[in-house]
Amino acid sequence: MAEFTHFNEEGRAKMVDVSDKPETARTALAHSSITVSKEIYEKVTNNQMKKGDVLAVAQVAAIMAAKKTWDIIPMCHPIPLTGVNVNFSWEPVEENQYKLLIRAEVKTKGSTGVEMEALTAASACALTVYDMCKAVDKGMVIGPTYLVRKTGGKNGDFIREDINHFER
Repeated sequence: MAEFTHFNEEGRAKMVDVSDKPETARTALAHSSITVSKEIYEKVTNNQMKKGDVLAVAQVAAIMAAKKTWDIIPMCHPIPLTGVNVNFSWEPVEENQYKLLIRAEVKTKGSTGVEMEALTAASACALTVYDMCKAVDKGMVIGPTYLVRKTGGKNGDFIREDINHFER
């Protein structure tokens, strides 16, 4: 059985010591999505939501979430991020539904990866869209949210091959 890395000798949670790991360039790309009604799609794309520019606010929320991941995910290290970028793309799902695809990429040079920061950014982005649009329709569906790729670190690179992605 593999040794658990996040438990101390008493069997209690601990944050892993990464002080001996070398600093390397690290990146992570995560995707999420939110499926919305045609009415929400039209209001968002025409900047007619009462709470303001949905995508601009969601983009800032994603960046803030990436920077604060260590505050909300217990075993994450506070790490200096060197870049966070969020992109959007729309795709029709059915006659009256559209899916907002969210792409969150995070970069750092450090001794631990940024997968959680990218996933947190993508998730917070989708949640912000939901929050800003829920007055129009609460039936929106978030997800899936997943890691597309990561680079750097002792475990090497990871690229998800089982799902079609927009702009790997």
